[in-house]
Amino acid sequence: VQLVESGGGLVQPGGSLRLSCAASGSIFSINSMGWYRQAPGKQRDVVAVIFNGGRTNYAESVKGRFTISRDNAKNTMYLQMNSVKPEDTAVYYCYLSDSRDYYLGQGTQVTVSS
Repeated sequence: VQLVESGGGLVQPGGSLRLSCAASGSIFSINSMGWYRQAPGKQRDVVAVIFNGGRTNYAESVKGRFTISRDNAKNTMYLQMNSVKPEDTAVYYCYLSDSRDYYLGQGTQVTVSS
């Protein structure tokens, strides 16, 4: 299974960005997909998770600002980031957990700066 993130870049505070994570390969029954982020010098933290069936969880720091979604027909997951803040600056990684294994993408840089 391969995961490819896209959509990262430079955005001004208060702006919006949408990240995508396209999955390909032999995907078995998906348990969950989600996004991590890691800022320089900090640990990798969970940002948002979407479980099989559509239930979602968010880190407190992004609740009300970020929205995670999936397009099952396209095997693609999204992270809509609104009202971004400088502290959202990080490398964002997507993951996929299926009935067989756990997979992590290569990451995409998001920089929030004026």
